[in-house]
Amino acid sequence: MDFTKAAKKLEENGFVVSHFARAEEAAAHLERSIKGEVIGFGGSITLKAMALDQRLAGNNQIIWHWINPDDRARFPEFTAYITSVNALAETGELINIDGAGNRVAASLFGPKKVYFVVGINKLRSDLASAIDRARNIASPLNAKRLDKATPCVKDLRCHDCRAKDRICGSIVIHMRPMQGATHTEVVLIDEELGY
Repeated sequence: MDFTKAAKKLEENGFVVSHFARAEEAAAHLERSIKGEVIGFGGSITLKAMALDQRLAGNNQIIWHWINPDDRARFPEFTAYITSVNALAETGELINIDGAGNRVAASLFGPKKVYFVVGINKLRSDLASAIDRARNIASPLNAKRLDKATPCVKDLRCHDCRAKDRICGSIVIHMRPMQGATHTEVVLIDEELGY
């Protein structure tokens, strides 16, 4: 699979799409493109692996609850928001599952500029298989990383559990950019990144 079909559908749906062979090229693009912003970062192994917070800190103010837990409540201040996704369907939908809301809230409302950074491993052929990837790959791996007491940690499969530690509180499907945002960009990278 490659990003060709997904990129076309995303553009048809109103997203700005940029495509890079390597994460380093994507990071350089974002560094050139984003200046003078208050950037909120969504919890993301992809962004952490790319060290985007450090890269963008020279020309922007970075607010990331992974670095400073007190930043969690500051999302209304964001003028730009960067996150990743749990899955991308070739049909043009971006899927995120979240437990606390830190990854999805600002992607839905507030910042004028929103960026989704997506590695090739997140790509699936259709919406159903993208949701399946989010539920049965990304969520169990995140629950394991966070040392949650959920059944998915043991076998890396979703059990639709009722565990107190469950990190799957919502599924958000972005079909088009949200009204109010002036720039919503999907940054596609031909490398495996994150869960």
